[in-house]
Amino acid sequence: VQLVESGGGLVQPGGSLRLSCAASGFALSRSVMSWFRQAPGKERELVASIRITGAITNYADSVKGRFTISRDNAKNTVFLQMNSLKPEDTAVYYCGADRWGNAVYEYWGQGTQVTVSS
Repeated sequence: VQLVESGGGLVQPGGSLRLSCAASGFALSRSVMSWFRQAPGKERELVASIRITGAITNYADSVKGRFTISRDNAKNTVFLQMNSLKPEDTAVYYCGADRWGNAVYEYWGQGTQVTVSS
C-alpha cells in the first residue's frame, strides 16, 4: 500500500499549484481522502477532505475559496488545486486515506514541499 504525492514546489505569492496523490495497493475509491499540511514548528492541520462519491468536500477556513480538492477514482488519484497562494501556505503537504470514514487515517504519503515566496 502506498500513497505518493507530487506537484509541490516553489511559487510566488498569488500563484497556483496542483498537487496529486496517487494510490497503489488499495482502491482509494472506498476511502475518505484528505490533504493535510505541516509548517515548521506547527502541528499538522487538516486542509481539505473529500467523501467517497466526491459530492461532499470540506475545507479549513484558511483555504476556503482558494483550494479545491477532487478525486479521480478511475485513476486512483486525489488532487488539490491551490490558487491565490500565500506565504502562510508554505508547508509540507500530505495526503491521507481514511478507509472507514471514522477520521482515522490508516495510510499516509511521504509529503511534498510547497513554498510560497517572492
